[in-house]
Amino acid sequence: MLQRLVNAVVPQVAHLVVVDNGGTRLAAREGVTLLPQPVNAGLAAGFNTGIAFARAGGFDTVLLLDQDSEPKPGMVQSLIHVLDEGSAEAPIAAVGPVFQDAREKHVAPFVRFGFPLNQKITAEHGAPVPCDFLISSGSLIPLAVLDTVGEMDTTLFIDNVDLEWSCRARAAGYVLLGVPGARMGHHLGDGRSSVMGLGRVVVHGPTRLYYIMRNRVLLYRMPHVPRTWVAQDLLRLPVKFLIFALLVGPRWRNMRAMLKGLADGIHGRTAACPPG
Repeated sequence: MLQRLVNAVVPQVAHLVVVDNGGTRLAAREGVTLLPQPVNAGLAAGFNTGIAFARAGGFDTVLLLDQDSEPKPGMVQSLIHVLDEGSAEAPIAAVGPVFQDAREKHVAPFVRFGFPLNQKITAEHGAPVPCDFLISSGSLIPLAVLDTVGEMDTTLFIDNVDLEWSCRARAAGYVLLGVPGARMGHHLGDGRSSVMGLGRVVVHGPTRLYYIMRNRVLLYRMPHVPRTWVAQDLLRLPVKFLIFALLVGPRWRNMRAMLKGLADGIHGRTAACPPG
């Protein structure tokens, strides 16, 4: 999967940096710099390491990618085109592609926050879509914006890193744009599970569920996170908890991880998930 990502993105960018948080054993090649880390410092720290490399190298824009994404041909050029055109609404913080998980029939929508439910905008063609949130993978961000808004929040480690940054950028007066003409494959979650009456749900392991629960509670207290998102997420929290505690295995480990995450979120604990 990682090799497919490298093959897909190298022709589209000036240089690729692979921040190795866990032993990729990726073969060296032209146009790729491998930055091995002594420990897994988390997704946010990994992105910040790559951003620092880009800043030191004199680049003006960074494209963030998870290891399980695959940009389609022309994706980066489509993003650059929209970024260069600008927006009449406000300065652009980031642009992002339409993505699709190969296990799903439809593309993922762009999101505007709402209550009691978010507004989901499916757009495969047409003009850029203003949105309140872009996933980090596939996001193209000017370094000047990162200088103003700040980099990724390392205290979150992994989950909701992109949501927190999106909210921070919006609060600083920027706009986020989804680009229908830019396409990307992306794996979301560990798998899918059919839950009676609820359809298919995205499955996450216990460790990821810890971060999902802990970090949403941490976000509730952040002043730049919209109260609309907090209100609708408070409705989602018990539903998600019950699904993974009662209907999706391993139920006991899921429940323990989620309870630990909620407790740590309430107490303001951050960084990596505790061992065990």
